[in-house]
Amino acid sequence: MKTIFARVHRTLWGVAAGVCLIGHAAPAKDLTAFELVKEGNRYVGEQSKDKVVQIRSEKSVGSMTPDIWYVVYYDPDAVLKAVEVKFGAGKKMEVKRPVRLLEPILKTDEPLPKEKLKIDSDKALEIACKEPLLGKLKLKASRLVLERRSLEDSTPVWKVRLWAARLKNPNDNADIGQVMISAEDGAVLGSELKPEHVD
Repeated sequence: MKTIFARVHRTLWGVAAGVCLIGHAAPAKDLTAFELVKEGNRYVGEQSKDKVVQIRSEKSVGSMTPDIWYVVYYDPDAVLKAVEVKFGAGKKMEVKRPVRLLEPILKTDEPLPKEKLKIDSDKALEIACKEPLLGKLKLKASRLVLERRSLEDSTPVWKVRLWAARLKNPNDNADIGQVMISAEDGAVLGSELKPEHVD
């Protein structure tokens, strides 16, 4: 009887220890935009894999790194030439054919040049946050978009929009503008920052 009790006792302690380890496991690493492209390849056809037209996030919540991302791939078989995979915290949430009516007309529905996609979302965010005008601000949130620079220029660029804490009410965020960064070499191509918005 004592032997059975001892075995049950040890088993219960093992289960409890396992629960504690699971509860204190290290948080999962946030996937970057380019890592999500590879993940998204699993949910699109062969004709669309790695053929990225646009990557965009929603505004981040609770940290500077967004959790919700959309990867738009070129799909020659779709009516509007696109298939979109939505991710939440690195997990696939939805796959759909987005309504992109203007893109085919403006010729912005074609894949971005893969050989120029060298600066990932985490690096783009880091570069944007180092802009001198932001030195004294407490940055709170971001939203990133990777797309071609303009109708005439197919250079892929990151458009990083930033929010900072307001001076009078730090719990409130102010949109302070965006920084445009080359996805090829990380060069800052322009900025529309307005740090005075935190007043």
